[in-house]
Amino acid sequence: MSPDEIAARMNGVLADVQDGCLEAFLPSPMVQNHAAFIERLDDGTLACLWFGGTLEGKSDISIYGSTLAPGAEHWSDAIQLSNDQDRSEQNPVLWRNGQGQWQLFHTAQPAGNQDECLLRARPVEIAGAKLLGGAPRVLDLPLGSFIRGRFVRRKDGAWMMPVFRCISRPGQRWNGSHDTAAVAISHDEGQSWSMNEVPGSIGSVHMTIVPLDGEHMVAFYRRRQSDFVHRSESLDGGLTWSAPAPTDVPNNNSSINVVRLRDGRLAMLCNPVSAALSADRRASLYDEIEAGDDRPDATGGCSPIWGVPRAPLTLCVSEDGGKTWPLRRIVEESPGTCLSNNSVDGRNKELSYPYLLEGDAGELHLAYTFYRRAIKYVRLPAGWIDGEHA
Repeated sequence: MSPDEIAARMNGVLADVQDGCLEAFLPSPMVQNHAAFIERLDDGTLACLWFGGTLEGKSDISIYGSTLAPGAEHWSDAIQLSNDQDRSEQNPVLWRNGQGQWQLFHTAQPAGNQDECLLRARPVEIAGAKLLGGAPRVLDLPLGSFIRGRFVRRKDGAWMMPVFRCISRPGQRWNGSHDTAAVAISHDEGQSWSMNEVPGSIGSVHMTIVPLDGEHMVAFYRRRQSDFVHRSESLDGGLTWSAPAPTDVPNNNSSINVVRLRDGRLAMLCNPVSAALSADRRASLYDEIEAGDDRPDATGGCSPIWGVPRAPLTLCVSEDGGKTWPLRRIVEESPGTCLSNNSVDGRNKELSYPYLLEGDAGELHLAYTFYRRAIKYVRLPAGWIDGEHA
C-alpha cells in the first residue's frame, strides 16, 4: 500500500475484515503518525492518542487524539492536544488521578536530543468526540526522562510511572547507548516525583509494568541491543525490582506492550525479530535530521542497533507470568523496513509501537503505527488468540 493509498483510507471508518475482525485507519491531518496509546473510558469510549507531524524529532511533532464511542461506526476527527514550536512532543500516556480527572503525559525534546527531553503533564477533558488539552506543566524529573508504558497505582496509593532515562554524555550526541530503566514515584497525585532506578538495566527501555497477584509484579522491556524482550520482577508491590533478564521473545529495539488478560494469562504485542535475524541497519534513530550536529556519538555503555525490521506484528501469550511465550499469532505482516523514518516516500513499511486493551467481552483492541503514515486500529474478537477464528 502506497502512502497515498493509506491517506485515502484515513477516514476512521470501521471495516469488517474477516472472521469478526474490524479495522480502521484513524483520521489525521499530518503525514507522519506514530506511537499510539489506547485507553478505555468509563462509558466504553475508546480514546487513542499519538504524535503527528512531518518527521519524528522535528518541532512540528505534536500530540493528537481521536475517540470511538460505543456502537459508533467511525473514529472522530483528530484533535491536536499540544503545540510547542521548539520541541518535538512525543509518546503520549493517559492517566486518571484520584479525583477522576484525566491527564495527558508526554515527552518534549529538541530535535533528536532525547537526553534533553522534558516530561510534561496537562489536564484533558474528554466528552464524546471532543478532546481538549489544558495548560502544560513540567514534571520535576531529570532531563532525558522518557515515558511509554501505562502507569500503575501501588497499594499504598503511590503512582508508579515507568521511565527510561536517556543519559547525557558531555560533548557527545545521544544514541541510546546509556539508556536505563527506572520507576518514577508520586505520593501526591502527580504533583512531585522521585526516581527509583532498576538495577542492571542499561539498554532496557520502555518498561511496561504488569501487576500479577498479591505483591507480585513483572515488567517487560524493549532492548537497545536488539536481542530479546527482557523481564524483571518485583515481589514487594513495586518497591524494588530485579535486574532485567531475557525472555524467549526476540526484540528489534522497538516498542512492545503487555497486558494481563482476564483469564490470568499475559498478552504481548510486538515484532519478534532481532538483530541476529536481519542484516538491516541504520546509523541512528535520528540520522535524517542530524545534519549540522558535529558532535560524535556517545561512547561506552551498550551498543544500540537500529534499523532491524519492525514486522510482523505478533500477539504472544504466556501462561507462566511472562517467562515463556509459546503461543504466537501474527496480526499483520509486511516487510517491516524501517531504514528511514520518512512517511511519504514509501520506503518505510513498519508495523510498530503497538498498544493493547482487552474489552469486557474478551475482545482485544489494538492500535499501532502503519508505515509511519497512519495509526491503525484493529479489533480482534474473543477467542482469536486461541485460534477460534482462524
